Amino acid sequence: MNSKNLKLIFTLSLSTVPCTLCKRNRIMNSKYIILITISAIVLFLDQATKILIDRTMGLHTSITVVENFINITYIRNKGAAFGFLADSSFRLPFFICVSIVAVVVILFIFRKLRPDQGFNAVALSLIFSGAFGNLIDRVRLGEVIDFLDFHWYQHHWPAFNVADSAICVGVFLLAIDMLLDERRKKS
Repeated sequence: MNSKNLKLIFTLSLSTVPCTLCKRNRIMNSKYIILITISAIVLFLDQATKILIDRTMGLHTSITVVENFINITYIRNKGAAFGFLADSSFRLPFFICVSIVAVVVILFIFRKLRPDQGFNAVALSLIFSGAFGNLIDRVRLGEVIDFLDFHWYQHHWPAFNVADSAICVGVFLLAIDMLLDERRKKS
C-alpha cells in the first residue's frame, strides 16, 4: 500500500467516526438539554415569583384568588415540609447540606440515564430544579419563601412555592414511571 491509499483509508475511517459519535452525543446530550431547559424555566419562575411576593406583599398578608380555596399568602418557612425542624438550632446547616446532597445525587442518577429514559429525565429535572430553587432561598435568606395557600374554608394545606410544586410533580412522574415499568415487566 502506498501513502496515498493509507491517507484515503484514514480519511474515510475518520469521516465515519465523528458521525457515529455525533449521533450518540446528540442522543446523550438530549437529556442534558431537558435538564437545562426545565431547570432554567423552573428556577426562573420560582425565583421570580418569590421576589415578586417579597417585594409586593407584607409578611403573612393574603390575596384571595378563589374564595375558600386558593390564596396567595406570604410566608417564610424556616423548616422543611410542614415546618419540620423550624425551631431547631442546626436547621439551616442541616437543610443546606441535605439540599446539596440531594442535588448531587440527582445529578449522579441523571448521568446514568439511558437515552430512552426521557420521561425520567423530565422527572429528575423537575426534582433537581425544585431542590436547587429552595437551596437558593436557604443560602440567600436562611429560609424559604412560600406563598401558594390551598385550603377548604378554614382547613389549610401548608403553603408551598413553585420549587415545591416541581419536586412534587417530579416525584409523581417517577412513581408513574415505576408503575408503568412494573406493568411492562409483567407483560
